[in-house]
Amino acid sequence: MSDEPTGLVRPDRRRPEPLWHQAEMALRDLIDQGEWGAGLQIPNEDRLCEMLGISRITLRHALRNLEEAGMLRREHGRGTFVRSATMVAGVRGLTSFTDEMQSLALSPGTRLLAAYTIAATGEIARALEIPEGEMVVQLRRLRLGNGDPIGIQTTHLPAARAPGLFEAASEIGSLYRWLKDNAGIVPVKAKEVYRVGAVASGDAADLELPVGTPAFEVERITFDQRSPFEFAVSTMRADRYEIRSTLYV
Repeated sequence: MSDEPTGLVRPDRRRPEPLWHQAEMALRDLIDQGEWGAGLQIPNEDRLCEMLGISRITLRHALRNLEEAGMLRREHGRGTFVRSATMVAGVRGLTSFTDEMQSLALSPGTRLLAAYTIAATGEIARALEIPEGEMVVQLRRLRLGNGDPIGIQTTHLPAARAPGLFEAASEIGSLYRWLKDNAGIVPVKAKEVYRVGAVASGDAADLELPVGTPAFEVERITFDQRSPFEFAVSTMRADRYEIRSTLYV
């Protein structure tokens, strides 16, 4: 993959469209035209940035949109590949855990297990579209319904966007409500990935389940009008948390 694709159209800063959109369209064209076929591994981020003449953050925005569109898939430790056609089914409203529990007639609850200020690792930085090493607030919380454990959620937010969050962590019930009231952050969309997983040894006691019990593993990236502001990884009890979808012809 060292040779530059012949059909590549490099983003032009003189054009009115955002660079991330131009990059997304350039990569999409390579896939649509068959220059990058299904199953092919695309160049790594450094090479793509060089080919397109854009920053890593701009590139990640474009790649994330193509992943969401089902055109690319990222495999941990291997790279990013062109995928065959996929079906996306099941659309849910964007709500906080608190609102979701209340809609199910359950009393929501949250217990803060830990709060840290840490430097963003590569995975966190990619999700939040921030430079690696930038400070983020990490909240590890036990989510409850009617006092029973539902799941454990580890949330990461850019510290610069939510001043005071770390100090207020132990008092927060609904995170989204706190962000709206104190940082002016209002979610407009989120992207979620659900996988089948198992309860890890560090989560078993709080979830009141044996180690290895089947569970949902959920990754969520939440956006406001400006950029992604939350990257959350959750382990949800499969016997107390359901995914429901309405499908139409």
